[in-house]
Amino acid sequence: MTRIGVNALYLIPGAVGGTEIYLRELLAALGRIDTANEYFVFANLETDADLVPRQSNFQWKPQAVHARSRPARILWEQTVLPLEASRYKIDVLFNPGFTAPVLAPCPCVTVFHDLQHKRHPEHFRWFDLPFWRLFLWASAHRSQKLIAVSEATRADLLDLYRLPEASVVVIPHGVEAALFDLCRAQLEPFVLCVSTLHPHKNLERLIRTYGRKKRDYRLVIAGFRGFRAQAIETLVSDLSLGEQVQFTGWIGRDELHHLYDRALAFIYPSTFEGFGMPVLEAMAAGVPVACSDIAPLREVAGDTALYFDPLEEDALAAALDRIVSDQALRARLVLTGRERARTFTWERSAAKTLEVLLSK
Repeated sequence: MTRIGVNALYLIPGAVGGTEIYLRELLAALGRIDTANEYFVFANLETDADLVPRQSNFQWKPQAVHARSRPARILWEQTVLPLEASRYKIDVLFNPGFTAPVLAPCPCVTVFHDLQHKRHPEHFRWFDLPFWRLFLWASAHRSQKLIAVSEATRADLLDLYRLPEASVVVIPHGVEAALFDLCRAQLEPFVLCVSTLHPHKNLERLIRTYGRKKRDYRLVIAGFRGFRAQAIETLVSDLSLGEQVQFTGWIGRDELHHLYDRALAFIYPSTFEGFGMPVLEAMAAGVPVACSDIAPLREVAGDTALYFDPLEEDALAAALDRIVSDQALRARLVLTGRERARTFTWERSAAKTLEVLLSK
């Protein structure tokens, strides 16, 4: 039996986007496939015990720190978490949120979802960037193994951190099985975009493109308010699109599934991704997808999406028009998208992750 620590100190429910879904789904899948090893989930004061599977080999170990204070969380992670790992005799520490304690008393396996802070530092607030640069570099070089969520992220790790090829393993995300059960019998006239309101998500260009002419469908953007929220909402007001563009904020999974179930189509204009979980979710739900032609999204969708250049408004406009009007294309994308999405399962992701953890 291996004693596996899970460093969930980074998680702020409803405020870290896809990395929250990743951790919740991965832990649930580990609970389904592994009864032999013991898990100790170290969580912060914002995170409830519902993060942890109810199986007897999973233990919730709440820590007296608030993750909303990033300096406090990092300090705790670097000083107290190693002591906790020693206290519970942890054999390997799994870090699913980019950073690992440098002084961990055991081997570390750390997940890198992307290297945006290296590729696009202009998208980060000046006071956040030093944290990302220092602690991600340290975590990458301290960990015995790194998990990249895509080949594109693995290539960035090898290139930008000069790491040995054998140290980085690619393990893609899975997708919720419940999305395949959506019937999509009552579609409504809106195009869905599931995205945080961050600069690289390219939402301002999407909104400008959408507002270029009168359209007979709404644009619904679901995701928490990020760094560009105020600018994006101001743009909607300036273009007098208040009734046509809806922001839901962060919503629960059932409500998000309801949006997937009713959406006419799905659009994802991001200029940078590590994986692109919303694209995979839309494919699984049977929603025809139009998305940016960037490497990580190609890894996810293959030939089952309508691609466009995210930097060209004309290309984005053409994709918007076609994804809602070309019935033959829509039918093909729904069929092939769902078929491809079935190859991404959380059980497979969990099994590969466990294999890496047990190899340390």
